[in-house]
Amino acid sequence: MSWPVAIQELIEEFQDIDEQFERLEVLMEFSEEVEELPVESWNNHNLVKGCQSIAHIEIEMVEGKVWMKAAADAKMVQGLQGILSIAVNGSTPEEVLELTPEFAEEAGILNSLTPSRSNGFRTMFDMVQRNVREAM
Repeated sequence: MSWPVAIQELIEEFQDIDEQFERLEVLMEFSEEVEELPVESWNNHNLVKGCQSIAHIEIEMVEGKVWMKAAADAKMVQGLQGILSIAVNGSTPEEVLELTPEFAEEAGILNSLTPSRSNGFRTMFDMVQRNVREAM
């Protein structure tokens, strides 16, 4: 599949890592990519239901582009949010809705995680798309 440049770079970065432990370390470094959602903004509406950790995601539309703010109590989950931020930030709603979680599979990110963390990523991904649809 043909991915946007930012996602293709992400895929290539993770594919270049052979060791699972190193892949997880890099994943946690992506937590720095998240525009953090302040704790006082955490609520039931932006809570990621079905995530093993406490995680929150909020989507904003600014001048026709999607921007994500997020936070989590686990650095690995926040790293997954960072990857999701790279995938959606600055994209049009239509581009976000065309995106599939296959980019994370192709990068080898999801198979480095426990099944519950992998499911949590998919839950966050679905929530982002649902929120984008609602904001349109």
